[in-house]
Parts: sequence; C-alpha cells; structure tokens
Amino acid sequence: MCRDHHVITRRELLGIGFGTMAGMLALPDVVRAAARQPSGPIVSALTNREIALKAAHWVRTARVETRSGAAWPANPLKPASVEYDLYNGMPGVVLFQLELFHATGDSTWLDDARLGADEIVAQLPSVSASGACGLYDGLGGLAFVLEETHRATGDGVYRDAARRALAMIHDHAVKTSSGVAWTKGSATNDIISGSAGIGLTLLWADRTFGDPASRELAAAAGRRLVDVGIPERGGVKWDVYPSVKELYPNFSHGTGGVGYFLATLHQATGDRAFLDAARSGARYLEAVANTDDGGFKVFHHEPGGENLFYLSWCHGPAGTSRLFYRLGEITHDEHWHELIHKAARATIAMGVPEHQSPGYWNNISQCCGNSGVGEYFMALQRVLPDPAYSTMIDRVAANTLARSTADGDGLKWIQAENRVSPDDVIAQTGYMQGASGVGSLYLHIDASRAGRASAIVWPDNPY
Repeated sequence: MCRDHHVITRRELLGIGFGTMAGMLALPDVVRAAARQPSGPIVSALTNREIALKAAHWVRTARVETRSGAAWPANPLKPASVEYDLYNGMPGVVLFQLELFHATGDSTWLDDARLGADEIVAQLPSVSASGACGLYDGLGGLAFVLEETHRATGDGVYRDAARRALAMIHDHAVKTSSGVAWTKGSATNDIISGSAGIGLTLLWADRTFGDPASRELAAAAGRRLVDVGIPERGGVKWDVYPSVKELYPNFSHGTGGVGYFLATLHQATGDRAFLDAARSGARYLEAVANTDDGGFKVFHHEPGGENLFYLSWCHGPAGTSRLFYRLGEITHDEHWHELIHKAARATIAMGVPEHQSPGYWNNISQCCGNSGVGEYFMALQRVLPDPAYSTMIDRVAANTLARSTADGDGLKWIQAENRVSPDDVIAQTGYMQGASGVGSLYLHIDASRAGRASAIVWPDNPY
C-alpha cells in the first residue's frame, strides 16, 4: 500500500499478507510541524531544468553495476535496497532518465536508462514468480517502463520484453464468479497493487499495441469490481480487500481510483455499466466530502481517520480529482469541473506547501507531498486554467528547492516518507518517494512554461 502509512515497506506488507497489514494501519499519528531545513547551500537562481539535472546527478552517484546492466538503490546509504517496483524502485529512475533524454537530447541519460532497462528485462522472471502484477508494485509498471525505453531507443528488445511482461499479467489473472482478479496480496482492488491499476495498464497496452485481448481482460476486471462495490450513502465505495478493516476513499487505495478506472474502461468499451459504477463512486465521495469554505476534500480512512485529510496524489484532492476530470470528459457536465476547482481551493486553503499539517508532513514526494501537488496544479493550469494555479506551481517549486540539500554537484531531498514515523528521514532515489520524482516535477514545469507537453504520460494520468 501507499507507504506513508507504515514503518515497514509496502513490499514487506504484501509479502506477509493483508491480514497483518490491517493491524499495522492503526499506528498513532505523530507529525512534526516544521520542515527540516536543508544542510547545504542552495542556489535559488537555478532554472527548473538545472534543478532536474542536479537531482539526476545525485541519483547517478548511487548507481550500482549488475550482471545485466545497472540499478539504483532506493536508499543510497543501503546498497542492497534495490527494488524493482515503479513506486520507489529503480524502474522509476529509468523513467526519469528517459524524460531527461527527451528534454535535453543528451544521450548520456539514454545510455543510463538502457542499462536500467536491461536489468529490468533480466528481473522479469523473478517479478513474475512473486505474483506482483500491479501498476506500481509489479509487472504492470515494468511493462510501461520497457515500452517507454523502446519508444526512446527504437530497440525492439524492449518492446518484446514489455509484451512478455503483459503476457505474464494475463497468465496471472484468475477467474472469479463475475470477472477476473489477481490473487497476489488477496485479490486487491486498488490502483497501487490491484485490479484498478492493472486494468489501467491493460487499457494502456490496448492503446499502445492494439491489443484487444488486454482490453477484454480489463473489462473482466471491471465487471468484478462493479460486483464487489459496497453500497453507501446513495453511491458505492470500494475497499482494498475485505480483510483490511480500514477503507480509503481517495485515489491510490480506494473509491477514487477504482471509479477512475471504471470511467476510463467505459471510454474504451462503451459499456454503460462501468460509467454508472464510476458515477456511483463519485456520488459516495460527494456525500462524505468536507466542503467547508467552498472547498472539497475527502478524509483519509474510515474508521478512525475521518478528520485526517491528505492533500497530494495518494489520498488527497490531487489524486481524487482525476475521477472528476474523467467524468467531465465523458459527460461534458460542468459539475465535475466545479468539483475539481473546489478541491483545488481546499488544497490552497490548507496552506500548502509552506504549512504542514497531520496530512501534509515533511514530505516532498510525488505520492504524498510537494511534487504531487505541483503536478496537480500544473495539470489544472493546462486544462482548467486559473491564475491561482499558476501561483501555486511557483510556490511549490520554490518551497521544494528550499528544502533540498546540496551533495557534491547534485541535489537530494531528505524527507519523512511515512507520516507515522516523522523522525525517520532519508534521501531516496525513486519516483514516487524520491529525487527522480522531484526532478521530473521540475522537468514538467520547464516543459509547461515552454508550452510543451510532458514527454511521458503514465497509464493512470488523465491529463
């Protein structure tokens, strides 16, 4: 699961099963109110691209050679911390390097990306043997990274490997009474590890390769999700899995993400049942949302977390707005756009990024902190522009740079990945919780200011 909840890693939790996870999620909230200050001098005159390059230079210092290519430990102080998931493992570093190549034309970054992709190819059998198929924790993310490497290099080896990863996902699908699921971690439903994220990967594969078998498998996953929805407050909600007692209503682990997949599935198939289910999920979110001062935000979890509000991609408005944007695309109903504006207002009203709160702690990541908020307002400024959104991009960029630490000729970010262990601070290399994701934020700002689209669009990004 999104690792801000735990003091052990998501991969460890998946290994011991969700029954144990449910107990881990009840840890007490301990939040540091003030951001840690950088320990080295920061040059405020750096351009966005220069900041991204300095992040990349620091990540490069962590590179380790392997028999097949190269890898990057998630924590450079622990060389054995090489992980093969997109969430915070070395595949996210490869995506960052590919974006650097697209932005700069410097083949040095493409060479590094190829070394990483070669290592991913070699690891496919072991990842498949683990049963992890998720977009952020398994084969789904690896297929995406390998195809992006093919797109940048033109080398068919990587496309062939991406197709092999997809075939493995097909092979791991298990029929249920109403559709299909993937049983590693007890047939989870969510974006990170489960059917919603895997389904988005399969729809991406259909768009990319012209693969109707993947679209059909995604539809089977969608039918099961419709079947297991829980009626609530005039709508429908989804759990991670029944044995996890806490329900998470937002994007990464709950209703927002499942609804987003079902709405996207309707776009691909035309099946009205998927759109109806997505709308039911949105109705539930509207029924439980906090709308103080004209805003819109949904609590972190129930029971026990109804007064805790995260503000970034995983459990905040930045992620959940993706469902509303997709519904607006499909229905052309301005109601959904208005909800997005309200969600953005709620984020601004919480004092992000300068003010820290129980749901916005010392974290600068794409998942839980500054980078995810910056990406959100960048997307909104492109599709639903407002002067306040442009101001927010500038504020996030300045605050994130101020919280960096100089290390040689590079920059790193020392942060608390987990809300429940705020004193456990490290600098990481990965995408959703590290410098690769932060560097990508600055590349995206650079492209946005120049009127260019980002070079890489993830399977779960509607913008």
